[in-house]
Amino acid sequence: MFTATQTSKTQFLDKARQLREERKGYKEKERAATLMQALVRRFLCRCALQKEIRKEVDEFFAASEAGTTKRNALSIFKIARKLLFICGKDDKLRFEKLCRAILSSMEVDNEPKVWYVSLALSKDLTIPWLKQIKDVLWMCCEFLKKTKGWSPDIMQDSKLVTLHLTMLITFTDTATWKIVKGKGEPLKPALNRMCENIMGHLNQKGFYSVLQILLTNGLARSRPSLTKSMLTAIFTLSLRPVIAAHFSDNLLRSFLIHIMSVPAVISHLNTLTPECMATIQTHDLLRKFILFLSREEQCLDICVCLEGSHTLCLLGNLIHLGFLNEKVLEEEANHFVKDLTDMLSYCQRYVSQKKSNLTHWHPVLGWFSQTVDYGLNESMPLVTRQLQYLWGVLIIRTLFCDVLSKKLEAQEPTPPPPPQPSASQNNLPVKNLFKRAFQKSASVRNILKPVGGKRVDSVEVQKVCSICVLYQTALTTLTQIRLQILTGLTYLDDLLPKLWAFICELGPQGGLKLFLECLNNDTEESKQLLAMLMLFCDCSRHLITILDDIEVYEEQISFKIEELVTISSFLNTFVYKMIWDGLLENAKGEKLDLFHSVHGWLMVLYERDCRRRFSPDDHWLRKDLKPSLLFQELEKGKKRAQLLLQYIPHVIPHKNRVLLFRNIVMKEKETLGLVETSQASPHVTHITIRRSRMLEDGYDQLRRLPVNSIKGVIRVKFVNDLGVDEAGIDQDGVFKEFLEEIIKKVFNPALNLFKTTSGNERLYPSPTSNIHENHLQLFEFVGKMLGKAMYEGIVVDVPFASFFLSQVLGHHHSTFYSSIDELPSLDSEFYKNLTSIKRYDGDVSDLGLTLSYDEEVMGQLVCHELICGGKTMPVTNENKISYIHLMAHFRMHTQIKEQTAAFIRGFRCIINHEWLHMFSTPEVQRLVSGDNAEIDLDDLKKHTVYYGGFHSSHRVIIWLWDILSSDFTPEERAMFLKFVTSCSRPPLLGFAYLKPPFSIRCVEVSDDQDTGDTLGSVLRGFFTIRKKEPGGRLPTSSTCFNLLKLPNYSKKSILRDKLRYAISMNTGFELS
Repeated sequence: MFTATQTSKTQFLDKARQLREERKGYKEKERAATLMQALVRRFLCRCALQKEIRKEVDEFFAASEAGTTKRNALSIFKIARKLLFICGKDDKLRFEKLCRAILSSMEVDNEPKVWYVSLALSKDLTIPWLKQIKDVLWMCCEFLKKTKGWSPDIMQDSKLVTLHLTMLITFTDTATWKIVKGKGEPLKPALNRMCENIMGHLNQKGFYSVLQILLTNGLARSRPSLTKSMLTAIFTLSLRPVIAAHFSDNLLRSFLIHIMSVPAVISHLNTLTPECMATIQTHDLLRKFILFLSREEQCLDICVCLEGSHTLCLLGNLIHLGFLNEKVLEEEANHFVKDLTDMLSYCQRYVSQKKSNLTHWHPVLGWFSQTVDYGLNESMPLVTRQLQYLWGVLIIRTLFCDVLSKKLEAQEPTPPPPPQPSASQNNLPVKNLFKRAFQKSASVRNILKPVGGKRVDSVEVQKVCSICVLYQTALTTLTQIRLQILTGLTYLDDLLPKLWAFICELGPQGGLKLFLECLNNDTEESKQLLAMLMLFCDCSRHLITILDDIEVYEEQISFKIEELVTISSFLNTFVYKMIWDGLLENAKGEKLDLFHSVHGWLMVLYERDCRRRFSPDDHWLRKDLKPSLLFQELEKGKKRAQLLLQYIPHVIPHKNRVLLFRNIVMKEKETLGLVETSQASPHVTHITIRRSRMLEDGYDQLRRLPVNSIKGVIRVKFVNDLGVDEAGIDQDGVFKEFLEEIIKKVFNPALNLFKTTSGNERLYPSPTSNIHENHLQLFEFVGKMLGKAMYEGIVVDVPFASFFLSQVLGHHHSTFYSSIDELPSLDSEFYKNLTSIKRYDGDVSDLGLTLSYDEEVMGQLVCHELICGGKTMPVTNENKISYIHLMAHFRMHTQIKEQTAAFIRGFRCIINHEWLHMFSTPEVQRLVSGDNAEIDLDDLKKHTVYYGGFHSSHRVIIWLWDILSSDFTPEERAMFLKFVTSCSRPPLLGFAYLKPPFSIRCVEVSDDQDTGDTLGSVLRGFFTIRKKEPGGRLPTSSTCFNLLKLPNYSKKSILRDKLRYAISMNTGFELS
């Protein structure tokens, strides 16, 4: 019973709960239905009201257009209030009609009640009217925001933009209000305050952002879409709040951020609306901008708001304004320079912070991670053009006026010594070059030496330093237009010489000491001074790189030869001190950049001097550097010694560097086990060579050898055509003869592997060497053989064209390498013709040239295009410089690219590329062919070995040395050396390093009867006993052993005549 009652109770409670929940659900549904009905009724009511209002608005405008009702200000106000209440995206046309109605009411004459603005004077309507006009004007702004896709070609679009701009123009200034004219003049102050109130409201809502969008959409495109009237209106609107606020900091900030950062806006204003530019000058806006930005925190604030690309646009507009306002620029130069430097520094930091793996390319700043807006990208050419004013003549003259106003002292001209002839010197037809150069002017500048005198804390020095910091910052920030900046800075011929004169006057004792002291200081003053030096080096290096030899040596553009000597001495000492004093080892950032700038300028001058001398003897050497100390430090692995050898090896005497090179080779030989020791003998490679097929056999047998075998000992056995061995044992002598003969054959132009240059007949790869089926393998073989000769210290008489040696050394990969500078070493006449095109004053296109090169190959005329499609592209004044460089590059690189690469590949198998880094091009030629100095007979005599009874006091030997020193000319002495060693030049380190040593042997019989020295022959030679008078016999030689075979002549005159005849006929080259 209890259980049944309990169950009934539970069921009753559940049922009651369900009924309660159902009642609650009904109530919620009822409430929701009521709410939905209310919403629907409200919506329907709203729709009906909107429909009614729209109908009323439409009827109002229809009646107005029909002229059936007279429109007044109050009726417009009332209809506007209704329209604004319901205005949506479907009411654009009605809003346009409202704007037109308001504007037309303002144009009616002598009817105050019609003027829409008259309501502002009504006590009851002032505040509602003010609110209404603010809303109307902001709706105009909202429409202008959305004009991104409009086109100036569509009349309707242009009319709408003009309409809304006119609304804004009309109600932000009282100038066009008829109510303030005549009797209404006293109302003007109150109405002006009302306009200021309206502008303040618009500013709070984002008025400047709207104008920025409008300007950017209209101007940042390939074809600007803003008309003159539109641009004038927008700029006028942007300026009104600033003027009204009396150029307050807040409004100037907004103007700079939103208006002056629009890409090239000043350029468009200057082109389309000169009256706006007049307004800018009237209000002295540039000065106000400069002074506002001169406060560091405000400048940084603006840059942070704009970020990188738009900061650059602001920079371009400010520079353009500076270009157009020279007077303000002169008066505010210091602040202007500081502002630009700060903005450029920000851009530099911004780019470095934004770099990542996913980067985008910016046409001015280079690579960084922020994407560049399409419109901004399209307008970058104009922004770049604005930036170019900074390194244009006008701004450079204005900023550097203190430097450029300096007059360089003059003195009577004293011609420099004539250029020293060298293997690398080109053969331009410039006889008496220096004499003519100095006759061009009545006086020449004094050599500018560091004289000192200017205090570095003076206002003048500080100003020049800050300007140099500006341009140096521009160079490091605007990386993609760096060359344009350098070209602009070097345009004025007198800027760099006068800047050098300025540098020389700094400090109490002149420039060098001051700058060396700055390296050890970390003050702001020191950094600025070093930036000035860095700018001077960068610009001067750029200038000298683009000038050809005639411009440097004959015309002496910008720098006189004496100045180059002084500058190079300064740079050489500066770089040496930086390295030797240990400053470079820990250098980073700005100091490392400074080193590379100074070193780059130094090396450009050094390479120019190597190619064609302008400096005195021993100019580049450091006399305070002891080679023995340097070599000790190199042995110990000291960093400064390694850096010195890496960057400025030319400060070490050439012979010491050659000695170092030989030591490096010897160490490698020891490492590879190629040197005879008490414990082991080196591996010997034996080859058999037929004299009649020396090149073919040598190529077949040596090209397959491993590199280390070629570096090692190679023994040569000569056989005749019958296969019979020739007499003679090779103790390096026969191999020397074989190597010399191989080299003589492969470099013979008749083989067409190599050609000779016109004029001085120096060797370079033949462009038509491909007539040989395996010509590239042959070039690689030749490279190995020349490398082997250099490796063994064997000098060979092979004069290379300097442009080819430059490529072997890898100089053509240098940033500062110029093909045109090397062209005279290939063809001086061709170089002269090309440079005449550069100097051609008329229209180059009249010459009928194209970007191609025609040459006769195997009897056929072949046209080579310098660029793709070049044979159809004419050479014009605009591309003539490119044509000259392309032509030079084609002749010296493109034509022989494969041959040169194969030769270098073979050569570097034997000679490590880094070993030759310490030598210039002419010095490498001396490594190949020996010293070009006159033969030192005392040194030769000291290292001569005598055989066959001859000795140093023998009368024939005394006669020989006397004939060589007194009777023979230098040319005959060179012929004598070639006669006995096969090379007309002495070894670089002297005859002590001639291997085998030079020897003289007394002979009694002809070479084919000679069986060598016997006791009898030695005694007869020693005591001057002759079997018979040898007067009919000539001296002979064995070049493989550097051996002179000399008969025991009875008279000195006979010896002289026979020796002279023998060396002129070259009767040597016989095998002992």
